[in-house]
Amino acid sequence: MSTESKQTTALARLTVPGMGSDHCAGIVKTSLKRLDGIGEIHTNIAAHRVEANYDPGKLKLNAIRTAVEKAGYEVASASSSGVGNTVQLIVPSMGSDHCAGIVRESLQRLNGISHISTSIASHKVHIEIAEGGPTAEQLKQAVEKAGYDVAEAIYEADDDEAGKDADIEGAYLQQALKRLWIAGIPTTLIMLLMIPHMFWQPIPGYLLIVALLAFPVVFLYGGAATHKSSWRSLTNRTFNMDVLISMGSLPPYLIGLAGFFVTMTSFIEMAATIMTFHLLGRYLEAKAKGRASQAIRKLLTLGAKTARVERDGQELEVPIKALQPGDIMVIRPGDKVPTDGEVVEGESHLDESIATGESVPVYKAPGDTVIGATINKEGRLRVKATKVGGDTFLSQVIKLVEQAQGSRVPIQEFADRMTGRFVPVVILISLASFVAWFVAADTLRPILVWGAGFLPWVDPTASTPVLAILAAIAVLVIACPCALGLATPTALMVGSGIGAERGILIRSGEAIQTFKDVKVMVLDKTGTITQGKPKLTELATAEGVTEQQLLQWAATVENASEHPIARAIVEGAGERMVQPGEVTEFRSTGARGVSGKVDGALVLIGNRKLLDEKGVSGLEALDKALDDLEGRGRTAVLVAVDGKACGIVAVADTIKQESIAAIRGMHALGLHVVMITGDNERAARAVAAEVGIDEVQAGVLPEGKVDAVRALQQKYGDHVAMVGDGINDAPALKQANVGIAIGAGADVAIEAADVTLVRGELTGVVEAMQLSRATFSKIVQNLIWASAYNVAAIPIAAIGLLHPMIGVVAMTASSLSVIGNSLLLKRVKLHAADTPAAP
Repeated sequence: MSTESKQTTALARLTVPGMGSDHCAGIVKTSLKRLDGIGEIHTNIAAHRVEANYDPGKLKLNAIRTAVEKAGYEVASASSSGVGNTVQLIVPSMGSDHCAGIVRESLQRLNGISHISTSIASHKVHIEIAEGGPTAEQLKQAVEKAGYDVAEAIYEADDDEAGKDADIEGAYLQQALKRLWIAGIPTTLIMLLMIPHMFWQPIPGYLLIVALLAFPVVFLYGGAATHKSSWRSLTNRTFNMDVLISMGSLPPYLIGLAGFFVTMTSFIEMAATIMTFHLLGRYLEAKAKGRASQAIRKLLTLGAKTARVERDGQELEVPIKALQPGDIMVIRPGDKVPTDGEVVEGESHLDESIATGESVPVYKAPGDTVIGATINKEGRLRVKATKVGGDTFLSQVIKLVEQAQGSRVPIQEFADRMTGRFVPVVILISLASFVAWFVAADTLRPILVWGAGFLPWVDPTASTPVLAILAAIAVLVIACPCALGLATPTALMVGSGIGAERGILIRSGEAIQTFKDVKVMVLDKTGTITQGKPKLTELATAEGVTEQQLLQWAATVENASEHPIARAIVEGAGERMVQPGEVTEFRSTGARGVSGKVDGALVLIGNRKLLDEKGVSGLEALDKALDDLEGRGRTAVLVAVDGKACGIVAVADTIKQESIAAIRGMHALGLHVVMITGDNERAARAVAAEVGIDEVQAGVLPEGKVDAVRALQQKYGDHVAMVGDGINDAPALKQANVGIAIGAGADVAIEAADVTLVRGELTGVVEAMQLSRATFSKIVQNLIWASAYNVAAIPIAAIGLLHPMIGVVAMTASSLSVIGNSLLLKRVKLHAADTPAAP
């Protein structure tokens, strides 16, 4: 990264711990959109992150931070890519304050340095760079000129953002717990005093004691952050949830102080209780959301922290950040693979369950690829690093899961329209309730008389002002836009996390909603239904020839060829313990066959046309076997020795073991399954018949697959999903309403697809669809519950049947119920075949 070139746009990245729902995210966006120079804005509820493109010529990072804070939300961290940044230098020989002073003095000579901090214990120097300041390399050179070697110079914005976010989230949870304790202890004492004061014996000086106990709860550390947030929100003309809490707690406390001058009901206890339950709700929400988003933190802990590398003939242990592509890593039994690479020496089995969800260890030998964070089970391996940092498979998975968790589902637009106007409407209803009770209390009092029969907190004998205040405050505290705002993101957090653990990577919430309506599943044949490479399947021999003789002749000649069919024959012979011999005078006749001498005999291998041209005898005896093999989709080659037909060797792209079960599972989900392939009609239909495909389109070239998918969309509507290898089929995957890339390990192509199946098994399609249906079902359940709660609760509060203290508990319970319902997704059983999973 360099700050020397002129930047036209920059990316601001802010962590906002209090942005806990889509309602909050909408308020933040509204505030940011008012800035001149702001561009596209993305919010991620799961990571509490806001990312915004902006023009650094018109706007500074601090102004963006201020806009978010004006909306009522504290910003825990703010960084910018493309302009001013923080650079971290590791200086191993900086071992004293004297050394640190020299380093600082050298750096301060450079223009564009905002702040320098040094840590002797960790040998680190942190430099904040102003926009247009020096690059990381220039800072490194300045320190080295002072006589100190720099082991590492990195932009901190490039470091592990997800890890930082996890740390910030943990700190926010601790802060929420601290505020809860500070508010909870005085409020508990107030409750303990209130009960005997009201029902048994009045306590002398009760009002003064309660006012003093409630003051820190409502005004100081307990409620100060809430009131600060609501004030910012109001002055910014955006209305967050804290506005309702402030309006529900401040007036009761202030009205209660009137009890020092006139005889009246005290509302101070209510103010403290409302604030305490609000803080309890915030803490429980943060903790529950932490459980919902634990997939990211789990992924973050999987990677190795150090790596053993060979440098200058020695094995050295270095931090992961120090790895470079091309480094040779030494991985001992039990070690985690530090980063993605290729085996150059050794054999072992690796546990790749973190990437694929598959518990059976996978055999690895020289030439095979390995994935970072997988575990070496037994042998010693030397592996060349091929990808490091943000390019590794694990990093890409983390980014994809974060992207899914921060994405939007079309159905969420309903909730957005409601929550955008929610708080102002609630305030108006609260004021209307106050006026109605104040003006027409006697008319409304019969409602209370009726309610008092089964609601112990309803008091029909209370004075008119008390009833008006109780109704207004109850409306404020019962209203909960947070439940609506949490409905979608919490379900996406849990669903995408479950998918990641099973090797199912869903790119967006939109794909989840679209996936549930899919009616047609289009499958590519090669590499999807089949293995993707030919394999020796059958042998047919002429009279007097054994299978071993036939295979010996074929393998010996084909061993000199690089054709895929030749490789399949040689590998198949090896599996049958037949080793190729020596061939001389090897010749290839284009696409028709090959020939060569084996032990003095001329062996000819090819199609029927070639052998006819060469005058081979005895072919008629093999015609029936040839027709049978070709009818079952096999590629059959004839073998002749010294002009006489000796047999047939058949190869085929064999069907994957799980394909039949997977297609059976698709049928159980009600899908019409179509295979589109470039193979000939005969071979395609043979495969389709074996696995149970409903419809076959054969002879379709890669460029024609897009038209084929488009034709299916015209026939069946926008309900077509396609499964392909994610590379050759990329255009067709894009055309489909849901594109599904089926890969294996690190060889996943996630850019072309909405869903990526890391495990490379077709059964993952069934599991992915079951997961998407279950996730969308939870989103709908959450939205229905949150909407019904508000529709029912606000009128009940307005007519005086809900006490504010009960209301604030119910408000908290509604948000927690939405989160809890989303967490129930973890109980969903995904079935590879036959039966769909129940939500």
